[in-house]
Parts: sequence; C-alpha cells; structure tokens
Amino acid sequence: MTTSAIDTMHDEIRELARARDAVILAHNYQRPEVQDVADYVGDSLGLSQQAAATDAETIVFCGVHFMAETAAILCPEKTVLIPDLDAGCSLAASITAEQLRDWKSEHPGAVVVSYVNTTAEVKAESDYCCTSGNAQAVIEAIPPEQEILFLPDLFLGLWLERVTGRKLQIWLGECHVHAGIRPEDIERWQADAPDAELLVHPECGCASQAMAFANDRTQILSTEKMIRFAKQSPRQRFLVATETGIIHRLQQEAPGKRFEPVRDDAVCKYMKMITLPKLRDALRDRKYVVSVEPRTAARARRAIERMVSIT
Repeated sequence: MTTSAIDTMHDEIRELARARDAVILAHNYQRPEVQDVADYVGDSLGLSQQAAATDAETIVFCGVHFMAETAAILCPEKTVLIPDLDAGCSLAASITAEQLRDWKSEHPGAVVVSYVNTTAEVKAESDYCCTSGNAQAVIEAIPPEQEILFLPDLFLGLWLERVTGRKLQIWLGECHVHAGIRPEDIERWQADAPDAELLVHPECGCASQAMAFANDRTQILSTEKMIRFAKQSPRQRFLVATETGIIHRLQQEAPGKRFEPVRDDAVCKYMKMITLPKLRDALRDRKYVVSVEPRTAARARRAIERMVSIT
C-alpha cells in the first residue's frame, strides 16, 4: 500500500473504532502500519493489562488467537474481535489440555506454570500464567521446595532455570521463529559487530548461548524491556534477536538509533496475517468474535489474573 492509501485506511479505521466504541490492541510483532493505527502496542503482558483495564465496549486484538482468548477471559462482558481467525501460534499448538493433564498425573502436587502462549484449555489446567516479561518473578513467587511444571517453551524454561537457580520440569515445545535464532547467529554478531548492544528474547534458541557471552553489551529481555533498555542505553547500535516486527517500535521509541535483526528471516507468518483491510473489516462487520466456554474461562481466569498481578 502507498503512504496515501495507508493514511486513508488509518482514518477509516479510527472512525470505525470511535463509532463502535472499540479499542485496538496490537502486539509488537504486528505489521508497522497496524501498529501505527493501534491505541496500544505492547507485549503479551501489557496487552493483557490494557484489555483488563479498558472501558471500551469492544476490543480488537491485532495479535494471534491465544491473545484474543486471553482478553475474552479477562473481559467476559466485552466483545473481543480478531481480524483473522487463522492467526495461530506454533508454540501454543505444541501442547494440548489432554497432554497437560497426563503430565500433571505423572507429577502429583506440582505447580503448573504456563507461558501465556497457550490455549484457554491449557490455561484452565494451570496454576499460573506468565509472560517473558514476568516469568522470572512468577517462578520466584513459588515456594522453593515446590515442584514446578513449566510449559510449553523449552528455551524460556532453560533460561528460567539459569536466572532463578530452580530446577524445573520443562515441556519440549518451541516457537518456530525464536527456535530458528541459533547460537551461531550470536557468535557471528559478537565477532562482526563489536560496537553493538545485543538484545535477545529468552524464547530464542540462542538464549543460553547469549548468557554464556553475558557482558555489558548482551541483554536477555522481553520485547517491552528491550524497548525500555534501548531508550535508556547510551549505545547507538543494537542487534535484535526476536521477531523482526519489534524493529518498527524500537525505531519509533528510540529515534536516531540503529536497530538490526540478528536474522532477517525471523518473521512470524501468523503475526503478519493481520492487515489494515482485515482490521477495517473486523470493525465494520464485527468479525471475528472470540469467545471462551464459560467453565473453561472461569478456570483459566485464576491463572491469568495471577499473571497480570505479578510484574
């Protein structure tokens, strides 16, 4: 789309949002033009907090399906829309509620901590949810003698073991995008860009390797914390190991600084499914409504509310 076409579409979307009493939430990995029209752009934790706090009658979630489900669970009295029902998540698909029930039966009495990248049914079987932004705080809030089942992300679980000193039972799931960012990518950038700060998401397949390189220019952070760090850092060049959508917001929030993806192909096809025409259509036609079966939602809400309360 041309700049003029994007501006026209933005105006149409904002007018529809006003008419529908809708708030538009967009994840940091969304297309730049979608981020630019949103009322709030953030990570999973920030978006959940915004959904819980909004007075708007309708929430339009520009993200993936589990995020819209989370908003529907937190706001049962509101209408939650997602512009594309096929916007899924490879990590959320890596474990089912039935698999989790079987795993729990093998570890009676264990506390279940589920990453927010899970279905509502999995959240309903969990004691806590967490995001990459507060996962460490959630683990540290659980008594040290308590066995913990952490799911579904293998790499985030391994990172949590390192930073908390806790032994976790970890499900062997992964995000196809973050798993593709490998230790050799970190090694290459360490050698080729000595002037740059390295920002690494803990879901990455390279996160443990990055910890081995830990120094004053290597940071393992959630996307929201990457933005805060980049704004405050005196450095001018940053290498970013996560989905490339975050680069747009980093450039917006820290103008004049240089941000480069560690891998240009670190792109989530599901996050990119939502476009401005689909967002417009969602508002105009009130589609697609995301709802969660009430009993499942009630059970999942406890774990999600714990996530939102721990920062």
